[in-house]
Amino acid sequence: MDKTMEYNLNVKMNEYLPLRDVVFHTLRQAILRGELAPGERLMEIQLAERLGVSRTPIREAIRKLELEGLVLMIPRKGAEVARISEKSLRDVLEVRRSLEELATELACQRMDEEQIEELSAAKDAFAAAVANGDIMEMAECDERFHDVIFNGTGNARLVQILNNLREQMYRYRLEYIKEADKRQVLLLEHENIVKAIRARHVAEAREAMREHIDNQEITVSRSLKGN
Repeated sequence: MDKTMEYNLNVKMNEYLPLRDVVFHTLRQAILRGELAPGERLMEIQLAERLGVSRTPIREAIRKLELEGLVLMIPRKGAEVARISEKSLRDVLEVRRSLEELATELACQRMDEEQIEELSAAKDAFAAAVANGDIMEMAECDERFHDVIFNGTGNARLVQILNNLREQMYRYRLEYIKEADKRQVLLLEHENIVKAIRARHVAEAREAMREHIDNQEITVSRSLKGN
């Protein structure tokens, strides 16, 4: 028997976007941020009532989310949020690992002192979020830390490609941060990355970033096997 869903969703209307796109982005963000959990059924009527729209844009959004692999259509059951698979985790992190190693190498060579201080401040903001215990704040601060490195490359094309991966990585970032015993490791990893970039030690910076992403893959993969 399905539990009653308590949707905690907010629609941010945008005068430049059609309603169907606003609904799509709202549901997409809710899935990526874990507000709609893997395996949770998506009931058109309840979603329409919660978002204050008709069922048509909900149906269109669910269809698009299915194409993105975020939603599965189950015969005789309907739509549900796709579970995170080891294959999708590996695919995304293989790409992320290579791109972020490159970004770290370039940032190590190109960041000026002001950008390095910005990176250090982002590291400290993440540590404060860990102390507060707010998972969403931690995820956003971790994302900000990596953004500073990306922007420090001075390579707009690389930043664009990494930004295209951003939302696909968000689910895995949240899964990693949910592991409370891993947060101190994350703090140390950020510290090592900043230290290597500040010292302009390219090989050490690349290795620190690789270790950071490898640990994420190991932790999330173990979590998936336990589900």
